[in-house]
Amino acid sequence: MNTANQSTTSEQRPFRPWRLVAVVLTLLLLISVISQWYARSVTMPRYCGYPEDSIEYLERVLTKPRPAGDEPRRPYIVAARLMFLVPREGEEPLPAYLDRVRTHLREQCP
Repeated sequence: MNTANQSTTSEQRPFRPWRLVAVVLTLLLLISVISQWYARSVTMPRYCGYPEDSIEYLERVLTKPRPAGDEPRRPYIVAARLMFLVPREGEEPLPAYLDRVRTHLREQCP
């Protein structure tokens, strides 16, 4: 009787990677949904008050090695986040990219 208990306790269940894969995929999907919500609800409204200023700062960030110079850097950092919210497509020319960002801001801002 004792040997029967030992054999059942010493047997291990086989590893099932599908459960782990399902959990990881669910977490990745959840992170993606939350980050999209945050970008739409929290980050984008920051640019709605002064969209043209944000575009100007973004253009300086993309074209100058030290865009802020001796000015405060915060507006440039905030504008640089637009590059992550609206990424540039490959070799897209700067004027086309800035127009696309401008259009995106108009669509997002009430």
